[in-house]
Amino acid sequence: MDNSTTILQEWLRGVQHLYHSVEWRPIEQPSSYADEEGPKHWPNSRFTHVMKLKQAALRAARRLWADYILFVDSDNLLTNRQVLTEMMAENLTLVAPMLESKSLYSNFWCGITPQGYYRRTPEYIPIRKWKRQGCFAVPMVHSTYLLDLRRRASQSLAFYPLHPQYLYHLDDIMVFAFSARQAGVQMYVCNKNHYGYLPLPLKQDQTLEEEKESFTHTLTESLSKHPSQYVHFAPEEPGKMGFDEIFLINLKRRPDRRERMLSSLAVLGINATLTEAVDALNSSQLRAMGVDMLPGYKDPYSDRVLTRGEIGCFLSHYSIWNQVQPVSVNVVNKTYISSADVSVWRFRLLITNFNLVHPGYSYWTLGYILSLQGAKKLLQAKPLNKMLPVDEFLPVMFNKHPKDEYMQYFEERDLKAFSVEPLLLFPIHYTGEPGYVSDTETSTIWDDEAVETDWDRDGVKHRREQEAEETGFRPVALHSARGDVPPVSANGDRDEL
Repeated sequence: MDNSTTILQEWLRGVQHLYHSVEWRPIEQPSSYADEEGPKHWPNSRFTHVMKLKQAALRAARRLWADYILFVDSDNLLTNRQVLTEMMAENLTLVAPMLESKSLYSNFWCGITPQGYYRRTPEYIPIRKWKRQGCFAVPMVHSTYLLDLRRRASQSLAFYPLHPQYLYHLDDIMVFAFSARQAGVQMYVCNKNHYGYLPLPLKQDQTLEEEKESFTHTLTESLSKHPSQYVHFAPEEPGKMGFDEIFLINLKRRPDRRERMLSSLAVLGINATLTEAVDALNSSQLRAMGVDMLPGYKDPYSDRVLTRGEIGCFLSHYSIWNQVQPVSVNVVNKTYISSADVSVWRFRLLITNFNLVHPGYSYWTLGYILSLQGAKKLLQAKPLNKMLPVDEFLPVMFNKHPKDEYMQYFEERDLKAFSVEPLLLFPIHYTGEPGYVSDTETSTIWDDEAVETDWDRDGVKHRREQEAEETGFRPVALHSARGDVPPVSANGDRDEL
């Protein structure tokens, strides 16, 4: 299903000249184990096979007098080109770069039971969330780790045969961790940087199709960090996911974001129409279009007026709302709109219980579904001569903005807005995080090109951002469909946003 052999052969053709020695042993049969109950079931024969393969790799490295051996599970994706240099610089016998997933799951444990199983500890989350950064002694690392073969203690490490005193569950990671403890080799995990991704573990009764879906999510995450030039993936057959049209908004001067998004959409099999964002309009052009700021508007973060970047962003969305307006009502029923630099996830198979929620203030316009009726309401508000940032305008239109003085300029505020929980879209970087870049914030104010703006120039952060950083959680919505707000089906009319 994953075409691993072909992918590895392509990669080897591109990079094998960089290595002192390459040993290639493709074995594709048998494709299953006689005693397995399904493709995700791990009988003892499967664990034994994996341990023998790892032991063979360890033995080969020792035979070559290699200084190090790097173990990497085939579904782990390393994205930091300096990962080997950084791990070797730690001067540790056994060290793992911390890998990320879309949950708290990672490639290390902070606690272990006497039987060798995982034990939850308070030390884990601060490391996993980078609240504590460094290299930490832990009882277990797995999936991806570097072993220094120059150290005498490393000679006692083994995957197979099992240590004579090992009497517990047959599992390659538990067996190797026990071997390390018996040899006096301390395991370490390092989170000084971001190093890569690994998929969430699936349950025994899940299918290969679900595993493919899970890995697709991991792959789209990795595409944000220097994808390999030596590996090319055959894209899924592109489609519209049931929508009449899908728009992707991108600034022409941001080709890096465009390529990342197009690569992600190709992996997901999503066919989007690329729409060039409005950029660099001067004052005379804005006046000719009838653009004016809503009286009294102030940015909730920095207390400034509207920026030209925010105007360009609004006009980009506005142009698409106009495209949704068809000659015939039946031409366009629902449209998906996305801004560049977001993570698009398909949770269809991974999560089956979605909750519809009523969004509060404020929802980012990373991506949204817009119906014909919703587009009509947004356009009928005639927002150009009383403009707000688009993610301030939408809460006004569904009557959830905290500032009544803004809402008074829009008489009809009956847009029907819903979201889902868990969320389907995530930004690559949240506001203020390392690597965060905003073309709407880094701009000039709307009526004076000489006054430049930037994110958090004076160190001012909104209270909600500070709370999110302290707790590790970001608010999703004010009300759940399970709570005091009636479910969507009770409202009769179909949703518009």
